[in-house]
Amino acid sequence: MPGKAPIRRLVLDILKPVKGLSIVDVGSEIASMDGIEGVNITVKEIDVDTMTLVVTLEGSNINYEELEKKLESLGCVIHSIDQVVAGSKIVEETNIESE
Repeated sequence: MPGKAPIRRLVLDILKPVKGLSIVDVGSEIASMDGIEGVNITVKEIDVDTMTLVVTLEGSNINYEELEKKLESLGCVIHSIDQVVAGSKIVEETNIESE
């Protein structure tokens, strides 16, 4: 069985406590991980206790398990995985609409 293809992009829906690290700190911590070349964090929603974040990561070989551990250590929880791009190149989503 051949090895797994590298994960090149992940889009995650993440819950983060309002108190604690800022999204600047979370982004910087994640961006410093091996295999991650860039991070984009957008605040989607804020309530009294939590922030809902959309986190987009790109890199040469993102280790999902290590990423999940890092996020948990920062007080964050992955709510859902909304996109995965894997392989030797990044393939953009196509939008085909029926007529």
